[in-house]
Amino acid sequence: MTDKNFGNGYDHNATIRFFKKWWKLLTWVFVLAIAASVVVSLLITPRYKSTATLFPTNSNRLSKAIMDYHYSLDFMDYGIERDCEYCIQILSSESMERDVCAHFNLMEHYGISPDDPHKMFKLHEQYRGNVNVKRTEFLGVEVGVLDVDPEWAANIANFIASNYDTVCHRIHHDRACDAANIMDSVCQRMGLEIQLLQDSLRRNPQYQLGLTQLINEKCAQLADLQTRAAQTQVDMNENVSYKFMLDQAVPADKKAYPKRSIIVLLGAFGSLVMCIMVLLLMDALKKDEE
Repeated sequence: MTDKNFGNGYDHNATIRFFKKWWKLLTWVFVLAIAASVVVSLLITPRYKSTATLFPTNSNRLSKAIMDYHYSLDFMDYGIERDCEYCIQILSSESMERDVCAHFNLMEHYGISPDDPHKMFKLHEQYRGNVNVKRTEFLGVEVGVLDVDPEWAANIANFIASNYDTVCHRIHHDRACDAANIMDSVCQRMGLEIQLLQDSLRRNPQYQLGLTQLINEKCAQLADLQTRAAQTQVDMNENVSYKFMLDQAVPADKKAYPKRSIIVLLGAFGSLVMCIMVLLLMDALKKDEE
């Protein structure tokens, strides 16, 4: 009876002959790969992960939410999707990175020499590799930190979450200062205009109706501007929280990296596949020579 090949004509007997021929070598390669992978996985310094979770607030204008009864947003509400994206951007910003690196002296902690000409690049790469900020399913923000020391991982995650208020206040304070300076200048100019109109009214009482109406309009505009200036002063001076803290980070009692079982499996089967490919290539070259 003649052998029949099915499908695309693949010869199963050739596969069986191949493994019969090389099974000892493949077994040794597999065993040695497992041993090498175990050694490599043991040499990798374990890292621990801590996570802090927060929700951004709905309104960053605390003064407007409290002082303006026409304002529709409640500062006690959770943030919407836009606020969540803003929060992620700030937590992932260079400003936040500089604050964290300076507070914890991460250059020394990561073992980066201050004389290294590429020290800032290496510090940035280490920081970005260890700190991860992502959005949760329900518009929260999760700050995850990896470190060789579980206490450091928890402290860094908590500092990033708490420093979010500091960075937000710094941004809003600078913006509010600009607005306050502009409104102060406009209020002074408008006060002078009102004074000039009042002087004109005293000199020209025959225009009392028109000048009085104009003075009243200017006074109403000045009062509105002074109210907004007062709100801006609140935003500039009050150090309020821009987040709701949900979960503080705690030191992990189990390493998050490396996953030694995965390293061993990938190393062993990867080496085995590579060995099979090399042997098949050698057999193919040998047949071509014949």
